[in-house]
Amino acid sequence: MNTHHSPLSTHQEDTIVALATPNGIGAIAVIRLSGLDAIAIANSVWKGKDLTRQASHTIHFGHIVDVDLVLDEVLASLFVAPRSYTRENVVEISCHASGYIIESIIKLFIKKGARSAKPGEFTLRAFLNGQLDLSQAEAVADLIASNSKASQQVALQQLRGGFSTQLQALREQLVNFASLIELELDFAEEDVEFANRDQLKNLIHEITKIVGRLIQSFELGNAIKNGVNTVIAGRPNAGKSTLLNALLNEERAIVSHIPGTTRDTIEEVLNIQGINFRLIDTAGIREATDAIEQIGVQRTMEKISQSALLVYVFDAAEITTEELNSDIESLQKPGISMLLVANKADLLTDAQLTALPHGDKLTIISAKEKQHIDELKQRIYSSSIKDQLSGDETMVTNIRHLEALQKTEEALVRVLGGIDGSITSDFLSMDIKQALHYLGEITGVVTTDDLLENIFSKFCIGK
Repeated sequence: MNTHHSPLSTHQEDTIVALATPNGIGAIAVIRLSGLDAIAIANSVWKGKDLTRQASHTIHFGHIVDVDLVLDEVLASLFVAPRSYTRENVVEISCHASGYIIESIIKLFIKKGARSAKPGEFTLRAFLNGQLDLSQAEAVADLIASNSKASQQVALQQLRGGFSTQLQALREQLVNFASLIELELDFAEEDVEFANRDQLKNLIHEITKIVGRLIQSFELGNAIKNGVNTVIAGRPNAGKSTLLNALLNEERAIVSHIPGTTRDTIEEVLNIQGINFRLIDTAGIREATDAIEQIGVQRTMEKISQSALLVYVFDAAEITTEELNSDIESLQKPGISMLLVANKADLLTDAQLTALPHGDKLTIISAKEKQHIDELKQRIYSSSIKDQLSGDETMVTNIRHLEALQKTEEALVRVLGGIDGSITSDFLSMDIKQALHYLGEITGVVTTDDLLENIFSKFCIGK
């Protein structure tokens, strides 16, 4: 059941106001009002057509006036309940983006009875009023924060309810079985079975398969949302910084011929086909000659262990086969994809080229001459994304959803064990209810005060 008494959701009868556009220099700012009195409050300081008599989804030109002082000429967009984002009366005032004007208009609305909105309060109201479910509300925040084509597409798909629809269908089928098992409890003395155990077993298998697929999708979904941590590592002077600059097409890292120049990590973002790769250029892997360098090498190893992809660069003209194999062995970590990049190909003889290890993990490049950089980008992309990305696939990008799905899976495993172990209907009912509870947490069928507080307090004010 929904619990609508969160500190964020108290005073839902209040009319709230906030700036909905970012602070800063711009042409236009949008101030948003939502609540029962939104149109009346806007109208009380309005010079123009009577806003309380206008139709929903109309825009009006007029002036905001504080007694006799005209604050600004503005446009007022009207959304009459329930046809608005929050399902309440909403007015959006488009004014000139002067800090003084914005502050004066908001203060005036507060003086007339509105109060400042808390972070995420407009979207919280949309959720509480049934406009969005909880996973869709969270997708709003993801959409605002999206910084690549892929993360925008995934958030949009979730906002449209792709994820919710799938979970809702699963819950409904489970609810049907739960109610039949509850019925069995009412007739316990007569030893009747209303819920067909084989059908229930097939349904649990089917749901477990879908839940398992959603859990697996998190790795990719998380990469799309937050970017793929990619470490560029190698021996000093292998050309790591030059490669970073070639990948980014700009001069970001300090490049010099003195081994050990990059003493700390440098982080940049490279977008390949809509996915963000967080490139971390690191200090060279070598026997450190001083304490500062030792710290740099230590940080490199830490960064590698936290990454999803390791791009190991080596100077193909200088390194011996023994050194190469030794480096690969020391850097290879479970769960981390590794790409080998043979640099300085422009300096190699045919014999040296032939002696290089072969395979789809190796790319031969010249970072300085920018040779085969596009081929390397393609390798970086396909090693992380593979063929998993398709437009209509539901993808989990939220750690809260992942944890709820994992708990659902555990409860479903207990249900299956219970059917096979012929446990009594009351225990079976408890395990099914647990699975329903965790599935319901994702879309907000089941909520608590703390959960809502936690989710919406992370939103920006005005959303």
